[in-house]
Amino acid sequence: MESQLIIPIITGIVSIVLGLLLGKIFGKNSKAKIEEAERKAEQILADANVKSENLKKERLLEAKEKFVQLKAEHDKEVLEKNRKVNDAENRIKQKEQTINQKTEQLDKQIKENDSIKDHLNRQIEVVNQKRTELEKHQEEHIRKLEKIAGLSAEDAKAQLIESLKQEAQTRALSLQQEIIEEARQKANKEARKIVIQSIQRTAAEQTIENTVTVFQLESDEIKGQIIGREGRNIRAIEAATGVDLVVDDTPEAIILSSFDPLRREIARLSLQRLVSDGRIHPARIEEVVEKTRKQLEEQVIEIGERTIIELGIHGLHKELVRIVGKMRFRSSYGQNLLMHSREVANLCGIMASELGLNPKLAKRAGLLHDIGKVPDEETELSHALLGGKLAEKYGENPAVVNAIAAHHDETEMQYVISPIIQACDAISGARPGARREIMQQYIQRIKDLENLAMTYNGVEKAYAIQAGRELRVIVEADKVTDGDSEKLSFEMAQKIQTEMTYPGQIRVTVIREKRAVNVAR
Repeated sequence: MESQLIIPIITGIVSIVLGLLLGKIFGKNSKAKIEEAERKAEQILADANVKSENLKKERLLEAKEKFVQLKAEHDKEVLEKNRKVNDAENRIKQKEQTINQKTEQLDKQIKENDSIKDHLNRQIEVVNQKRTELEKHQEEHIRKLEKIAGLSAEDAKAQLIESLKQEAQTRALSLQQEIIEEARQKANKEARKIVIQSIQRTAAEQTIENTVTVFQLESDEIKGQIIGREGRNIRAIEAATGVDLVVDDTPEAIILSSFDPLRREIARLSLQRLVSDGRIHPARIEEVVEKTRKQLEEQVIEIGERTIIELGIHGLHKELVRIVGKMRFRSSYGQNLLMHSREVANLCGIMASELGLNPKLAKRAGLLHDIGKVPDEETELSHALLGGKLAEKYGENPAVVNAIAAHHDETEMQYVISPIIQACDAISGARPGARREIMQQYIQRIKDLENLAMTYNGVEKAYAIQAGRELRVIVEADKVTDGDSEKLSFEMAQKIQTEMTYPGQIRVTVIREKRAVNVAR
């Protein structure tokens, strides 16, 4: 029994001893591992701290660079905004200066108008005073007449009116002329300045167009080829071109006659090609004329495009461009129509700029004002109304349409630029050497001037001198007084202005001479 108890006890003691030995052994190993793990952990922490510091420094550098970049962009935007603000301020200042200048001009004009009004008021007061004096004289005259002649008041009044009528009319006319002349001088001073400056700045050469073209030949032998057998070639040319060919004794020359310059140009170019080629027969003539007509049509469009580019006009309909090109081959009173229209356009642009209006719109209307003179089809409308319809058809501005239609007073002027186009058209046409007047029309105009003067009572003789620019009227001294001479000159000028059509202006001079002749014997 005891032996059985001892064995388990010994076994337990041995187990305890073995357990203690094993625990000590394993305890040493685990402690070493723990220390090694702690060292690794410390190393990892140190590496992590180093990496974090480096990463922190990199992030700081990136942040600084980003800040510098953003600051530079911000400064650039601020500078740009400041520049725009400065530009806006400068523009506002310029506009303010322009407005101030215009305000000063308006104030000056108002002052001038006020001065004119004051002068007119003073003149009216003078007239009222004169009227009062006349009334007083009239009363005195009536009393004297009643006292001396025993006349009634009505008879005295009639005699007084008759005696003072002529004097009153003379004084009133003289005063009226003075007021009109003074107002005209002040009102037209700036207008004359603008017109003169416009004419000087657009002084263009004028060429006179003829109705015939001379085609030069190398020799008279070519005339036979052009005439052809029994004149068939010349008939074919005339039928194809619509131009009359005059073959006479003029050496080495053929005359092309037509009122249409475009047809004459087609005929001239066609003849030039036929002569150069040497093959002249009806079929070849028709072929060359047709080819020349197409090429000239292209040339017309090219001329129109070049014209609007030189004048700075944009957005013109292609059909209007073609019409402008055709103006090169048209003339009006001997004046080339395209040259006239270009000159009017330049004058309109300058005058509109001086008056503070739209120069581009005025220049456009000036160029197109005579497009009705080159219609593709015959029409009963005048060239001004036809030009207005064409401009409206091809989408032009209503102001341009009205300016074209109204530049000969055939319709009412509704826009400010309309009278400018009318004035510039007259300036270009009335310039010396610009137009050629038919002799019969010139002689008739001279006769009409003289006949108009002879219709007045007391006129002895009338002479139109200086190519119709001045009308000198000689009156009878016994029938016309000095006061009547002034009245007669004024009335003639007004009648000429309303009843006659003439270029430029006409001066009316009335001459009255009284001679007393006696003979000593």
